Amino acid sequence: MVKRRPVYLNLVAIRQPLPAIISILHRISGALLFLFGIPLLLLAVGASRTSPEAFGQVRDWVASPLAKLVLLVFVWAYLHHFCAGIRYLLLDLHIGDDLAPARRSSAVVLMVSLALTAILGARLW
Repeated sequence: MVKRRPVYLNLVAIRQPLPAIISILHRISGALLFLFGIPLLLLAVGASRTSPEAFGQVRDWVASPLAKLVLLVFVWAYLHHFCAGIRYLLLDLHIGDDLAPARRSSAVVLMVSLALTAILGARLW
């Protein structure tokens, strides 16, 4: 008996398990840091080193609420990518790669990254 393959697979309607969501967020956070975080950081550091006035402009821009929100997104991306990366290193060493520990570690990654983001966000504001 041959099973018919689905013609259209609605990825939004499928309920992904938490480890899959953590994996997707790990990739998104890495791409966000690589494509936008590093260039923005290099641009800000380069601009702030040109003159004391430029440093003041960068400092004033970073103090704005919109910039703080952007920085908070980059803080979350860094912390999530870091915590998930440690999880994947442990999984590569076959530590916690059974189903229950893998689900627990993915929940820990999500909670720790959000908690650290909230702590650093409180310090940032």
